[in-house]
This record gives sequence, C-alpha cells and structure tokens, in this order.
Amino acid sequence: MFKGLIAYLDSIKRRDPAPRSRWEILLYPGLLAVGMHRIAHWLFEADLFFLARFVNHLARWLTGIDIHPGARIGRHLFIDHGFTVIGETAEIGDNVTIYQCVTLGGTDPANGIAGKRHPTLSDDVIVGSGAQILGPVTVHPRARIGANAVVTKDVPEGAVMVGIPARSTLVDATEYAREFVPYGTCHETFDPATQKLELLQCQLEQLQKQLAALMAEKGGDRAATRTDAPRRKGGGTAD
Repeated sequence: MFKGLIAYLDSIKRRDPAPRSRWEILLYPGLLAVGMHRIAHWLFEADLFFLARFVNHLARWLTGIDIHPGARIGRHLFIDHGFTVIGETAEIGDNVTIYQCVTLGGTDPANGIAGKRHPTLSDDVIVGSGAQILGPVTVHPRARIGANAVVTKDVPEGAVMVGIPARSTLVDATEYAREFVPYGTCHETFDPATQKLELLQCQLEQLQKQLAALMAEKGGDRAATRTDAPRRKGGGTAD
C-alpha cells in the first residue's frame, strides 16, 4: 500500500511541475477527493448507499470535487485544482489527468430506465479545464480534450478535440505530446473551422489569379482584333 501511494505521488509529480516534494502533493484537493472516493465506492458496492453519500458530500465540502460513489476510477487519476463533477456511471482508466471545472456529465434516460449515462475515459487521457464530456461516450486512449471543449460523441484514439461541439484537429497527440501538457492545450494546432476557412481563402486566391489570367488573355485578343481590322479594310480599298 505504501509503495502504491509513492507511485501515485510520483505519477502526479511527473504531470505537475509545481510541487517540490511528495509532501506538497499530499495536500492537493484532488488527491484527497480520489482517496475519499475509494472509501465511498467501497461503501456503495456494499449497498451502504447512505454512508457512501455521506463520504461523498464530505469530500465535496472539503475539496470542491464531486465524484459520485458509483463512478469507477482506475489507477493514478490526477485531478488538478478542483470544481470537477464526475457522474455515477462514469468510468476512468489509468493515468488520466483532469484539470479544473470539468464535468463528466450524464443524460436523462428517455425511457425512464437508468443505465450507462456518463462518459468513459480510457488510459492516458487529458481533459483540459472547463471541458464538458456529456453522455455515454467513449474517449479512447491518449486522446486530448482541449479547454472548454464540449464532447458529445466518441473520441478516437490519440485525437485532439477542440471547440463547441468538439471536433478533431486532425493532429495525433503523439505529434506534440510532451512530458507536461498544461491544461490539455494543443501546441501549434488550430481549430478545424479555422483550418477550413484558411483552405477556402487559398482556393479563392487561386481562383482570383486564374480569373485575372483569363481576363488578361481575353483583353489581349481584343487588342489584336482591333489592330488587324484597319489592315483588312485598307486591303479591300486597294483592290
């Protein structure tokens, strides 16, 4: 158990350059919230729902992080800062990083039957601050969710998602991934809408150049016609 805690603290230190020692990490609200969730989840699995909820509310009061006791969380989850909400049927894999003000939200069951309503985050996912992942979608391994993105569909492995609704930047996470990626930001990547506008602008410039060339060619033909006209007229008079 002690070795597991040390490994957990070291995994957080690799993802956060701020702490000077493991002792500082022990004061992180995210660490306390995850630790208390382990207790709440154990009580929830034992059908001690009131006690599970009590631990959940206590953790929320202490940390500002609300993790439903029913949520399933893997190893080495790092919640940086706080004000995060994780729903009942959410599932989180190993080595996931979640920054502040993130919601793993659910959808109301249309048929009145409770089921899988919350997202599934696979291993090594990074969720930027303010992002909302809604419904029973799956974020596949190594994906990055940009700050303030709203995800409502499955995210492919290694994809980088930005915008509302979130769209892939068509850049794989391995092309820019570094040891520390703050707030799930995308290094030198652009919003898909911006990329489309730039492509349209390039196409418009090419069309303008082609039109100018055609106009210049047509203008040259007209000038040649005007030059030849007097010669044809003069030639007819001489005959």
